[in-house]
Amino acid sequence: MHDGMNLIVDSEKEVQAVFQKIDDTAFFYSKKVLDAFHKYHVSESHFMSTTGYGYNDIGREVIESIFAEVLHGEDALVRSQFISGSHALTVTLFALLRPGDTMLSITGKPYDTLDEVIGIRENKSSLKSFGIQYEQIDLIQDEFDYEKIKEVLFSKKIKLIEIQRSKGYSTRKSITLDKIEKVIKAIREIDKEVIIMIDNCYCEFVEKTSPLEVGADVIVGSLIKNLGGGIAPNGAYIVGKKELIELAADRLTVPGEGKEVGPTLGINKQILQGLYMAPSVVANSLKVAVLASKILENLGYKVEPKYNEKRADIVQNIEFNSAEKLIKFTQGIQAASAVDSFATPLPWDMPGYEDQVIMASGSFTQGSSIEISCDGPIRPPYIAYLQGSLTYEYGKLAIIEAIKKLEE
Repeated sequence: MHDGMNLIVDSEKEVQAVFQKIDDTAFFYSKKVLDAFHKYHVSESHFMSTTGYGYNDIGREVIESIFAEVLHGEDALVRSQFISGSHALTVTLFALLRPGDTMLSITGKPYDTLDEVIGIRENKSSLKSFGIQYEQIDLIQDEFDYEKIKEVLFSKKIKLIEIQRSKGYSTRKSITLDKIEKVIKAIREIDKEVIIMIDNCYCEFVEKTSPLEVGADVIVGSLIKNLGGGIAPNGAYIVGKKELIELAADRLTVPGEGKEVGPTLGINKQILQGLYMAPSVVANSLKVAVLASKILENLGYKVEPKYNEKRADIVQNIEFNSAEKLIKFTQGIQAASAVDSFATPLPWDMPGYEDQVIMASGSFTQGSSIEISCDGPIRPPYIAYLQGSLTYEYGKLAIIEAIKKLEE
Protein backbone atom coordinates (compact mmCIF):
# COMPACT_ATOMS: atom_id res chain seq x y z
CA MET A 1 0.00 0.00 0.00
CA HIS A 2 1.58 3.33 -1.08
CA ASP A 3 1.81 6.43 1.14
CA GLY A 4 -1.29 8.04 -0.39
CA MET A 5 -3.46 5.10 0.59
CA ASN A 6 -1.92 5.02 4.06
CA LEU A 7 -2.83 8.66 4.47
CA ILE A 8 -6.43 7.91 3.53
CA VAL A 9 -6.71 4.89 5.84
CA ASP A 10 -5.20 6.83 8.76
CA SER A 11 -7.47 9.81 8.10
CA GLU A 12 -10.55 7.58 8.01
CA LYS A 13 -9.70 6.26 11.47
CA GLU A 14 -9.44 9.80 12.85
CA VAL A 15 -12.83 10.94 11.53
CA GLN A 16 -15.02 8.09 12.77
CA ALA A 17 -16.53 10.11 15.64
CA VAL A 18 -17.58 12.81 13.17
CA PHE A 19 -19.03 10.16 10.84
CA GLN A 20 -21.15 8.82 13.71
CA LYS A 21 -22.77 12.23 14.23
CA ILE A 22 -23.49 12.46 10.50
CA ASP A 23 -25.14 9.01 10.58
CA ASP A 24 -27.27 10.12 13.53
CA THR A 25 -28.56 13.14 11.57
CA ALA A 26 -29.24 10.94 8.53
CA PHE A 27 -31.37 8.62 10.69
CA PHE A 28 -33.24 11.62 12.13
CA TYR A 29 -34.16 12.90 8.66
CA SER A 30 -34.90 9.45 7.28
CA LYS A 31 -37.59 9.06 9.93
CA LYS A 32 -38.91 12.57 9.26
CA VAL A 33 -39.21 11.90 5.50
CA LEU A 34 -40.73 8.46 6.01
CA ASP A 35 -43.27 9.84 8.49
CA ALA A 36 -44.30 12.48 5.94
CA PHE A 37 -44.67 9.83 3.20
CA HIS A 38 -46.93 7.87 5.54
CA LYS A 39 -48.95 10.90 6.62
CA TYR A 40 -49.79 11.81 3.01
CA HIS A 41 -50.32 8.18 1.91
CA VAL A 42 -47.83 8.18 -0.96
CA SER A 43 -48.90 5.62 -3.56
CA GLU A 44 -48.14 4.73 -7.16
CA SER A 45 -51.01 6.96 -8.26
CA HIS A 46 -48.89 9.96 -7.20
CA PHE A 47 -46.32 9.07 -9.87
CA MET A 48 -48.79 9.91 -12.63
CA SER A 49 -47.87 12.51 -15.23
CA THR A 50 -49.84 15.59 -16.23
CA THR A 51 -49.35 17.68 -19.35
CA GLY A 52 -50.57 21.02 -20.66
CA TYR A 53 -51.94 23.14 -17.83
CA GLY A 54 -51.33 20.45 -15.21
CA TYR A 55 -54.70 20.79 -13.51
CA ASN A 56 -55.55 18.38 -10.65
CA ASP A 57 -52.06 16.90 -10.35
CA ILE A 58 -52.45 14.89 -7.14
CA GLY A 59 -48.77 13.87 -7.10
CA ARG A 60 -47.64 17.49 -7.28
CA GLU A 61 -49.96 18.39 -4.40
CA VAL A 62 -48.64 15.53 -2.25
CA ILE A 63 -45.03 16.46 -3.02
CA GLU A 64 -45.64 20.03 -1.89
CA SER A 65 -47.38 18.86 1.28
CA ILE A 66 -44.44 16.57 2.09
CA PHE A 67 -41.83 19.29 1.50
CA ALA A 68 -43.79 21.68 3.73
CA GLU A 69 -44.03 18.99 6.42
CA VAL A 70 -40.36 18.00 6.36
CA LEU A 71 -39.07 21.60 6.28
CA HIS A 72 -41.65 22.94 8.79
CA GLY A 73 -43.40 25.37 6.45
CA GLU A 74 -47.08 26.22 6.10
CA ASP A 75 -46.92 25.63 2.35
CA ALA A 76 -44.48 24.77 -0.43
CA LEU A 77 -43.91 25.35 -4.13
CA VAL A 78 -41.88 22.46 -5.59
CA ARG A 79 -41.65 22.63 -9.38
CA SER A 80 -39.64 21.41 -12.32
CA GLN A 81 -40.43 24.77 -13.93
CA PHE A 82 -37.64 26.20 -11.76
CA ILE A 83 -34.43 25.97 -13.78
CA SER A 84 -32.12 26.31 -10.80
CA GLY A 85 -31.79 27.53 -7.24
CA SER A 86 -30.89 30.97 -8.61
CA HIS A 87 -34.14 30.96 -10.59
CA ALA A 88 -36.17 30.08 -7.49
CA LEU A 89 -34.42 32.86 -5.55
CA THR A 90 -35.20 35.28 -8.38
CA VAL A 91 -38.88 34.28 -8.46
CA THR A 92 -39.07 34.74 -4.69
CA LEU A 93 -37.48 38.19 -4.75
CA PHE A 94 -39.68 39.42 -7.60
CA ALA A 95 -42.72 37.92 -5.88
CA LEU A 96 -42.16 39.58 -2.52
CA LEU A 97 -40.70 42.97 -3.51
CA ARG A 98 -42.47 45.93 -5.12
CA PRO A 99 -41.24 49.22 -6.66
CA GLY A 100 -39.98 51.47 -3.87
CA ASP A 101 -39.18 48.53 -1.55
CA THR A 102 -35.70 47.93 -0.15
CA MET A 103 -34.02 44.54 0.05
CA LEU A 104 -31.22 44.09 2.59
CA SER A 105 -28.62 41.30 2.51
CA ILE A 106 -26.98 40.79 5.90
CA THR A 107 -24.45 38.19 4.72
CA GLY A 108 -22.60 40.46 2.30
CA LYS A 109 -22.96 40.17 -1.45
CA PRO A 110 -24.97 37.11 -2.57
CA TYR A 111 -23.88 34.61 -5.23
CA ASP A 112 -22.46 36.10 -8.43
CA THR A 113 -25.48 34.66 -10.30
CA LEU A 114 -27.73 37.15 -8.46
CA ASP A 115 -25.67 40.23 -9.42
CA GLU A 116 -27.79 40.98 -12.49
CA VAL A 117 -30.99 39.88 -10.75
CA ILE A 118 -30.49 42.50 -8.04
CA GLY A 119 -28.89 45.11 -10.30
CA ILE A 120 -25.41 45.08 -8.76
CA ARG A 121 -24.39 44.57 -12.38
CA GLU A 122 -26.52 46.39 -14.90
CA ASN A 123 -29.41 44.48 -16.45
CA LYS A 124 -32.60 45.95 -17.91
CA SER A 125 -34.66 43.21 -16.19
CA SER A 126 -33.13 43.57 -12.71
CA LEU A 127 -34.93 44.42 -9.47
CA LYS A 128 -33.15 47.78 -9.65
CA SER A 129 -34.75 48.49 -13.04
CA PHE A 130 -38.15 48.14 -11.32
CA GLY A 131 -37.22 50.70 -8.67
CA ILE A 132 -36.35 48.17 -5.96
CA GLN A 133 -33.41 49.26 -3.84
CA TYR A 134 -30.65 47.01 -2.53
CA GLU A 135 -28.38 47.37 0.47
CA GLN A 136 -25.95 44.96 2.05
CA ILE A 137 -24.19 44.54 5.37
CA ASP A 138 -21.01 42.48 5.38
CA LEU A 139 -20.22 39.90 8.02
CA ILE A 140 -17.52 40.77 10.57
CA GLN A 141 -15.17 37.81 11.08
CA ASP A 142 -17.96 35.40 10.11
CA GLU A 143 -20.45 36.97 12.52
CA PHE A 144 -23.47 39.16 11.79
CA ASP A 145 -22.84 42.88 12.22
CA TYR A 146 -25.56 43.45 14.81
CA GLU A 147 -24.84 47.15 15.30
CA LYS A 148 -25.09 47.90 11.59
CA ILE A 149 -28.24 45.75 11.22
CA LYS A 150 -29.93 47.64 14.07
CA GLU A 151 -28.80 50.99 12.65
CA VAL A 152 -30.31 50.25 9.23
CA LEU A 153 -33.56 48.82 10.62
CA PHE A 154 -34.07 51.86 12.88
CA SER A 155 -33.27 54.33 10.08
CA LYS A 156 -35.51 53.07 7.26
CA LYS A 157 -38.22 50.59 6.29
CA ILE A 158 -36.77 47.34 4.97
CA LYS A 159 -39.21 45.05 3.15
CA LEU A 160 -37.07 41.91 2.94
CA ILE A 161 -33.90 40.65 4.60
CA GLU A 162 -31.97 38.02 2.68
CA ILE A 163 -29.59 35.61 4.40
CA GLN A 164 -27.39 33.37 2.25
CA ARG A 165 -26.30 30.46 4.40
CA SER A 166 -23.71 28.89 2.11
CA LYS A 167 -20.54 30.79 1.33
CA GLY A 168 -20.71 30.91 -2.48
CA TYR A 169 -17.29 31.81 -3.89
CA SER A 170 -16.29 33.75 -0.79
CA THR A 171 -13.81 32.87 1.94
CA ARG A 172 -16.28 33.26 4.81
CA LYS A 173 -17.77 30.43 6.84
CA SER A 174 -21.24 29.14 6.03
CA ILE A 175 -23.94 30.21 8.47
CA THR A 176 -25.06 27.67 11.09
CA LEU A 177 -28.61 27.70 12.43
CA ASP A 178 -27.67 28.86 15.93
CA LYS A 179 -26.39 32.07 14.33
CA ILE A 180 -29.54 32.35 12.20
CA GLU A 181 -31.74 31.99 15.28
CA LYS A 182 -29.80 34.64 17.20
CA VAL A 183 -29.92 37.24 14.40
CA ILE A 184 -33.63 36.63 13.71
CA LYS A 185 -34.42 37.30 17.39
CA ALA A 186 -32.46 40.56 17.19
CA ILE A 187 -34.28 41.59 13.99
CA ARG A 188 -37.71 40.80 15.44
CA GLU A 189 -37.05 43.01 18.45
CA ILE A 190 -36.97 45.95 16.03
CA ASP A 191 -39.23 44.89 13.13
CA LYS A 192 -41.82 42.15 13.41
CA GLU A 193 -43.07 42.64 9.82
CA VAL A 194 -39.91 42.45 7.71
CA ILE A 195 -39.78 39.30 5.56
CA ILE A 196 -36.79 37.10 6.44
CA MET A 197 -35.79 34.99 3.45
CA ILE A 198 -33.14 32.29 3.66
CA ASP A 199 -31.12 30.99 0.74
CA ASN A 200 -30.88 27.42 2.01
CA CYS A 201 -28.94 25.93 -0.93
CA TYR A 202 -26.43 23.22 0.05
CA CYS A 203 -27.67 23.27 3.68
CA GLU A 204 -30.69 20.97 3.80
CA PHE A 205 -30.48 17.94 6.13
CA VAL A 206 -27.06 18.99 7.46
CA GLU A 207 -28.35 20.20 10.84
CA LYS A 208 -31.38 18.81 12.67
CA THR A 209 -33.36 22.06 12.39
CA SER A 210 -35.01 23.98 9.55
CA PRO A 211 -34.54 27.76 9.34
CA LEU A 212 -38.34 27.99 9.46
CA GLU A 213 -38.25 26.55 12.98
CA VAL A 214 -36.07 29.43 14.21
CA GLY A 215 -38.17 32.27 12.80
CA ALA A 216 -37.46 32.57 9.08
CA ASP A 217 -40.47 33.33 6.86
CA VAL A 218 -39.40 31.62 3.63
CA ILE A 219 -36.57 29.33 2.50
CA VAL A 220 -35.38 28.52 -1.01
CA GLY A 221 -33.28 25.69 -2.44
CA SER A 222 -32.49 23.58 -5.50
CA LEU A 223 -33.45 19.99 -6.28
CA ILE A 224 -30.14 19.31 -8.04
CA LYS A 225 -28.54 19.87 -4.67
CA ASN A 226 -29.33 18.19 -1.35
CA LEU A 227 -33.06 17.47 -1.44
CA GLY A 228 -33.06 15.97 -4.94
CA GLY A 229 -30.95 13.09 -3.67
CA GLY A 230 -29.17 12.85 -7.03
CA ILE A 231 -32.38 11.56 -8.61
CA ALA A 232 -34.49 14.66 -9.35
CA PRO A 233 -33.38 15.81 -12.84
CA ASN A 234 -34.09 19.50 -12.19
CA GLY A 235 -36.30 21.85 -10.20
CA ALA A 236 -36.27 23.78 -6.94
CA TYR A 237 -38.45 24.56 -3.94
CA ILE A 238 -39.76 27.54 -2.00
CA VAL A 239 -41.19 26.72 1.45
CA GLY A 240 -42.59 29.00 4.14
CA LYS A 241 -45.60 31.09 5.12
CA LYS A 242 -48.69 30.37 3.05
CA GLU A 243 -49.25 33.94 1.86
CA LEU A 244 -45.64 34.21 0.66
CA ILE A 245 -45.85 30.89 -1.21
CA GLU A 246 -49.03 32.12 -2.93
CA LEU A 247 -47.18 35.24 -4.12
CA ALA A 248 -44.29 33.10 -5.39
CA ALA A 249 -46.69 30.77 -7.23
CA ASP A 250 -48.41 33.73 -8.90
CA ARG A 251 -45.02 35.01 -10.00
CA LEU A 252 -43.87 31.61 -11.35
CA THR A 253 -47.09 30.86 -13.24
CA VAL A 254 -50.02 33.28 -13.65
CA PRO A 255 -51.66 35.60 -11.09
CA GLY A 256 -54.98 34.01 -10.20
CA GLU A 257 -53.83 30.50 -11.16
CA GLY A 258 -50.69 30.14 -9.05
CA LYS A 259 -50.21 26.65 -7.65
CA GLU A 260 -53.18 25.21 -9.55
CA VAL A 261 -51.22 24.97 -12.80
CA GLY A 262 -47.88 23.50 -13.82
CA PRO A 263 -47.61 20.11 -15.55
CA THR A 264 -45.27 17.60 -13.91
CA LEU A 265 -44.49 15.72 -17.14
CA GLY A 266 -43.58 12.50 -15.33
CA ILE A 267 -41.16 13.97 -12.77
CA ASN A 268 -43.17 13.19 -9.60
CA LYS A 269 -41.61 9.79 -8.94
CA GLN A 270 -38.09 11.19 -9.30
CA ILE A 271 -38.78 14.08 -6.91
CA LEU A 272 -40.32 11.76 -4.31
CA GLN A 273 -37.60 9.16 -4.67
CA GLY A 274 -34.93 11.88 -4.54
CA LEU A 275 -36.30 13.25 -1.28
CA TYR A 276 -36.53 9.69 0.07
CA MET A 277 -32.83 9.17 -0.67
CA ALA A 278 -31.72 12.67 0.38
CA PRO A 279 -30.86 11.94 4.06
CA SER A 280 -28.46 9.19 3.00
CA VAL A 281 -26.99 11.11 0.05
CA VAL A 282 -26.42 14.25 2.13
CA ALA A 283 -24.70 12.10 4.77
CA ASN A 284 -22.40 10.61 2.12
CA SER A 285 -21.59 14.10 0.82
CA LEU A 286 -20.75 15.27 4.33
CA LYS A 287 -18.50 12.27 4.96
CA VAL A 288 -16.61 12.93 1.73
CA ALA A 289 -16.20 16.61 2.73
CA VAL A 290 -14.94 15.61 6.19
CA LEU A 291 -12.46 13.10 4.74
CA ALA A 292 -11.21 15.61 2.17
CA SER A 293 -10.79 18.24 4.88
CA LYS A 294 -8.73 15.90 7.04
CA ILE A 295 -6.53 14.61 4.21
CA LEU A 296 -5.84 17.97 2.59
CA GLU A 297 -5.05 19.56 5.95
CA ASN A 298 -2.59 16.73 6.64
CA LEU A 299 -1.00 17.53 3.27
CA GLY A 300 -0.45 21.11 4.41
CA TYR A 301 -3.32 22.99 2.78
CA LYS A 302 -5.62 25.44 4.52
CA VAL A 303 -9.12 23.97 4.69
CA GLU A 304 -12.50 25.37 5.80
CA PRO A 305 -14.25 23.96 7.66
CA LYS A 306 -11.79 21.73 9.47
CA TYR A 307 -12.85 18.08 9.62
CA ASN A 308 -14.26 18.27 13.16
CA GLU A 309 -15.91 21.70 12.96
CA LYS A 310 -19.67 22.16 12.98
CA ARG A 311 -20.99 22.30 9.42
CA ALA A 312 -23.84 24.27 7.90
CA ASP A 313 -23.60 22.84 4.38
CA ILE A 314 -21.98 20.16 2.21
CA VAL A 315 -19.30 22.45 0.77
CA GLN A 316 -15.61 21.98 1.56
CA ASN A 317 -13.08 24.75 0.84
CA ILE A 318 -9.47 23.88 0.02
CA GLU A 319 -7.15 26.86 -0.38
CA PHE A 320 -4.33 26.17 -2.84
CA ASN A 321 -2.75 29.64 -3.29
CA SER A 322 -1.90 28.46 -6.79
CA ALA A 323 -3.97 28.51 -9.96
CA GLU A 324 -2.10 25.43 -11.22
CA LYS A 325 -2.91 23.36 -8.11
CA LEU A 326 -6.57 24.43 -8.15
CA ILE A 327 -6.80 23.38 -11.80
CA LYS A 328 -5.03 20.04 -11.21
CA PHE A 329 -7.19 19.14 -8.21
CA THR A 330 -10.37 19.97 -10.12
CA GLN A 331 -9.18 17.94 -13.10
CA GLY A 332 -8.57 15.00 -10.74
CA ILE A 333 -12.18 15.15 -9.51
CA GLN A 334 -13.38 15.16 -13.14
CA ALA A 335 -11.19 12.18 -13.98
CA ALA A 336 -12.88 10.18 -11.19
CA SER A 337 -16.42 11.15 -12.21
CA ALA A 338 -18.90 8.71 -13.71
CA VAL A 339 -19.73 10.87 -16.74
CA ASP A 340 -17.19 12.58 -19.03
CA SER A 341 -14.24 11.28 -17.01
CA PHE A 342 -12.14 11.54 -20.18
CA ALA A 343 -12.79 15.29 -20.48
CA THR A 344 -10.33 17.81 -19.06
CA PRO A 345 -11.96 20.86 -17.47
CA LEU A 346 -10.30 24.21 -18.15
CA PRO A 347 -11.06 27.70 -16.84
CA TRP A 348 -13.79 29.44 -18.87
CA ASP A 349 -16.03 32.50 -18.87
CA MET A 350 -19.06 31.00 -17.14
CA PRO A 351 -22.33 32.98 -17.54
CA GLY A 352 -23.18 34.99 -14.43
CA TYR A 353 -19.62 35.08 -13.01
CA GLU A 354 -17.04 37.88 -13.15
CA ASP A 355 -13.91 35.70 -13.03
CA GLN A 356 -13.10 32.66 -15.10
CA VAL A 357 -14.29 29.50 -13.38
CA ILE A 358 -13.03 25.93 -13.52
CA MET A 359 -15.63 23.28 -12.87
CA ALA A 360 -15.53 19.50 -12.57
CA SER A 361 -19.00 18.04 -12.82
CA GLY A 362 -19.09 14.62 -14.43
CA SER A 363 -22.64 14.14 -13.28
CA PHE A 364 -25.72 12.32 -14.51
CA THR A 365 -27.66 15.59 -14.14
CA GLN A 366 -26.04 18.65 -15.70
CA GLY A 367 -24.77 21.02 -13.01
CA SER A 368 -25.78 18.74 -10.15
CA SER A 369 -23.95 19.74 -6.96
CA ILE A 370 -25.07 16.75 -4.91
CA GLU A 371 -23.11 14.41 -7.18
CA ILE A 372 -19.35 14.69 -6.69
CA SER A 373 -18.25 18.03 -8.10
CA CYS A 374 -15.60 20.68 -7.61
CA ASP A 375 -15.30 24.21 -8.87
CA GLY A 376 -13.70 27.54 -8.15
CA PRO A 377 -12.97 30.98 -9.61
CA ILE A 378 -9.52 31.61 -10.99
CA ARG A 379 -8.62 34.33 -8.50
CA PRO A 380 -6.49 34.43 -5.34
CA PRO A 381 -6.37 32.62 -2.97
CA TYR A 382 -7.40 29.95 -5.53
CA ILE A 383 -9.96 28.03 -3.53
CA ALA A 384 -11.48 24.74 -4.65
CA TYR A 385 -15.09 24.27 -3.55
CA LEU A 386 -15.67 20.53 -3.27
CA GLN A 387 -19.18 19.23 -2.70
CA GLY A 388 -21.44 16.24 -3.03
CA SER A 389 -21.16 12.51 -3.64
CA LEU A 390 -23.97 10.04 -4.09
CA THR A 391 -21.99 7.43 -2.19
CA TYR A 392 -19.07 7.69 0.20
CA GLU A 393 -17.05 5.18 -1.84
CA TYR A 394 -17.26 7.16 -5.09
CA GLY A 395 -16.29 10.31 -3.24
CA LYS A 396 -13.28 8.60 -1.69
CA LEU A 397 -12.15 7.43 -5.12
CA ALA A 398 -12.45 11.01 -6.39
CA ILE A 399 -10.28 12.33 -3.54
CA ILE A 400 -7.64 9.66 -4.28
CA GLU A 401 -7.56 10.68 -7.96
CA ALA A 402 -7.43 14.42 -7.16
CA ILE A 403 -4.49 13.93 -4.77
CA LYS A 404 -2.67 11.91 -7.42
CA LYS A 405 -3.10 14.80 -9.86
CA LEU A 406 -1.76 17.25 -7.27
CA GLU A 407 1.36 15.12 -6.75
CA GLU A 408 2.18 14.82 -10.45
